[in-house]
Amino acid sequence: MPRLFLDSSVLFAAIFSVTGGARELLRLSGEGLLHLLVSQDVLAESEANLRAKAPNRLADLVGALALAGVEITDPPDITTVQQCQKLVNYPNDAVVLAAAGVDYFVTLDRQHFLDNAALRAAMPFPLGTPGDCLAWFRKMLSES
Repeated sequence: MPRLFLDSSVLFAAIFSVTGGARELLRLSGEGLLHLLVSQDVLAESEANLRAKAPNRLADLVGALALAGVEITDPPDITTVQQCQKLVNYPNDAVVLAAAGVDYFVTLDRQHFLDNAALRAAMPFPLGTPGDCLAWFRKMLSES
């Protein structure tokens, strides 16, 4: 079962769009087809964003994570964080990236992740949007 790491932008999108790719990833995980992971930092950032922008949606986040069976990763070791800091210029994102270690890193963050060619080349796993990830997953299914 593919292991996917979601960043906070994807969780935020999943809460606000019931038909988007981010929500579809949660649905597929709930059906046992994908294994979704987040870090404690991603959860904290998601909670802070929702508290600031839509506090009435916090329960939706908790419910969606529970239904999808999202796993919280262990904190990354300092060496991995330091290596990731060489690839991303935002310290918080380096910690998030260091916690990943999955088959696919799902994000909507173009500035720090998606448009960073050096990062994409250095990572042992692909990075992409929820839509990119769904296309990757469909291709993987068709090849198996």
